[in-house]
Amino acid sequence: MKKITLLAVLCAVFFGVSAYAQDKEAKLVEQPDQGYLFNRFKDNWFIHAEGGVGFWTAPNAIHRNIMDRWSPAAGLYVGKRFSPLIATRLGANWLQAKGLSTPGAIRQGNAMGVEWEKNPIVSDGKMEWRNKYSHVGPVFDVMFNLTNWICGYKPGRIFNAEAYLGGGAYWTFVKDYKAAPTPVPNEINSLAIEPVQLLEKNGWKDAQDRVLTFRAGLMASINISKQMRVSLDLRASAIDNHPNEEDVNAWNKTAYDFQAYLGLTYLFKKREWSPAVCPECQEPENCDPLRNRLAAAEARIADLEAQLKACLERPVDTVVVEKTEKAPLATIYYPINVYTLTQKDVNVLRAVSTVMKDNADKKYVLTGWADNYTGNDVINTRLRKNRVAGVEKQLLKEGVPSTQIRSTINNNNLVDLGEKYQALGRAVTIEEDE
Repeated sequence: MKKITLLAVLCAVFFGVSAYAQDKEAKLVEQPDQGYLFNRFKDNWFIHAEGGVGFWTAPNAIHRNIMDRWSPAAGLYVGKRFSPLIATRLGANWLQAKGLSTPGAIRQGNAMGVEWEKNPIVSDGKMEWRNKYSHVGPVFDVMFNLTNWICGYKPGRIFNAEAYLGGGAYWTFVKDYKAAPTPVPNEINSLAIEPVQLLEKNGWKDAQDRVLTFRAGLMASINISKQMRVSLDLRASAIDNHPNEEDVNAWNKTAYDFQAYLGLTYLFKKREWSPAVCPECQEPENCDPLRNRLAAAEARIADLEAQLKACLERPVDTVVVEKTEKAPLATIYYPINVYTLTQKDVNVLRAVSTVMKDNADKKYVLTGWADNYTGNDVINTRLRKNRVAGVEKQLLKEGVPSTQIRSTINNNNLVDLGEKYQALGRAVTIEEDE
């Protein structure tokens, strides 16, 4: 036997296992370890309401009683979570500020929108008036989930901690007053002048101002149900563009307000995120057919090696020429995974039936074949049976007696020349039955 035949058999062994898996389709499964997908725009919206207290820290506010510097605050927001880590919210925030101002700053009451109280106090030898005013306006925050970042996202987690940064604009206002403070000489800094003398004329209406704010905070929340959560929010706000309370000709760059809020959040559907979907390799359910094929191939290789060795050692004058096997009467070939006959195949079988009917004393065997390099045993057995059944049916239709025909299948390869020639193994052979 030629060496090229041995090489072809070896190639068939090495590539046979990979060809066996051609009919296995990859299964798509969710794999959380590969990350989570960004959601659709309509998913993961929420609404958040909060209420709490704030503590104002302007320069002169430190002279006011610390227990008298706490003020109410509230907010309402609509937000969206884009991923387990990132969210944004837009809403309105209201807070009240309480401080102190000296007489020189009173003349700026109209611009600041400050509500002046009639009873002054004395601090460091100076006469100062308690004041309070409100801030309300739109704000926007970008939120970052620290829990999901550190611990990884987990659906249904009860506790979450989030940090956020944001900003906005406040409208500062007070209620209307009938009388406004009049200018007082700077040297007056005692109670020698009655407070009512400072409230004599020039009333104002809708005192207001517009300022910018920047803020940062940390919010801890607990889920009380799938759609509701309660939270504690600690926040610091920097508020810009207020007149200096001691010098009306100067301006403070920034004042600060520290707040604490209790909040309630409602989560709209969809509330969770979907993990990445990846293909999963499917292992063969039963490896015995592969082992059997490998064992058969190894046995075939050993036999071929023995034949090759004997051929090489045989003297030239004693070489025995093997008898050539008789060729089949006809062979019908098929494409991969096909067992139906074409019109050309029908024409060939019509000619074959004429030969068979003219030799009524002879019997013929029909053998169904399928290559073992593709598919699996179940698929290939079904193909062999369907192919030989189709040829038998067509011959009977052409008038060949059923007693003249015997049908069978063969689980081996019709041509053992390797995977390169696998198409020659998808056939039905018609031979004389010995």
